Amino acid sequence: MSRTFAARTAAGFLFLVLAWFAYTQNQNQPPQLALNKVKDDLYEIEGDGGNVAVYITGDGVILVDDKFDRDHEGIVNKVKSVTNQPIKYVLTTHHHSDHSGGNTKFLPTAEIISTVNARNNIIEHKQPNAEPGMSPAQVVFTTEMSVFLGGKEVRAQYFGRGHTNGDAFIYFPALRTLHTGDMMAGNTPLIDYTGGGSVIEWTKALDEALKLDIDTVIPGHGPVTTKAGLRAYRDNIEKLRARASGLIHEGKSQEEVGKVMAAEFGWGPNSLQAQWSLPGIMRELK
Repeated sequence: MSRTFAARTAAGFLFLVLAWFAYTQNQNQPPQLALNKVKDDLYEIEGDGGNVAVYITGDGVILVDDKFDRDHEGIVNKVKSVTNQPIKYVLTTHHHSDHSGGNTKFLPTAEIISTVNARNNIIEHKQPNAEPGMSPAQVVFTTEMSVFLGGKEVRAQYFGRGHTNGDAFIYFPALRTLHTGDMMAGNTPLIDYTGGGSVIEWTKALDEALKLDIDTVIPGHGPVTTKAGLRAYRDNIEKLRARASGLIHEGKSQEEVGKVMAAEFGWGPNSLQAQWSLPGIMRELK
């Protein structure tokens, strides 16, 4: 064996050892969360799952969503960095584990609230890749409810199917701010048909949300935006639906429709959109 070959082999082995060490160390690291101020007493926590809203009142804190179970300590620490008030309510936007996975650890000290359908979806295990042991909300509503705490109101409203069949919009009327959950998330919609979602009903629900007096929008994932940003997201869903519907009525196959969705709307072949949304769209729009 030559010295050059031996050196290269040793270097390659060392690289693999270091890469594996870095990987295992990162796996043991707590999730990295960032706290951002939205306005007045409203903050949002980004990173590792859905965006969490933090509303501080003189009598306690109201959260919107609680990420994964593993994020509980990080969320609590972020809240403690801006207030000594306890977390009293968690309003969950929908049943997916990156938004409701922390329910179990919050339940002993906070009231968990969701739509009826979001609760049922957790009980019926509608999310195939959900983490085990998720806990549903204790308090549910069908169309609208409000939480009043420390002289402040937070309103939860259900406008119909979209991402799932149980998506709640969380409205902060005094701040003209709306948390959309995954009714707005990223750059393109994910329609969870197993969870009762609908590409047809989605824009109708957003039309109702856009009637609210808002200027600021916290999406389920991604940076805080404006009412104009939400309207643009709504219009993109309508464009996607019309494009898919046209292709389906032309007799295009699921594979052919998928290629167009990938090219024009960023639906990668291994994405959740391709796995969850595309088969459902073929059925719903036929």
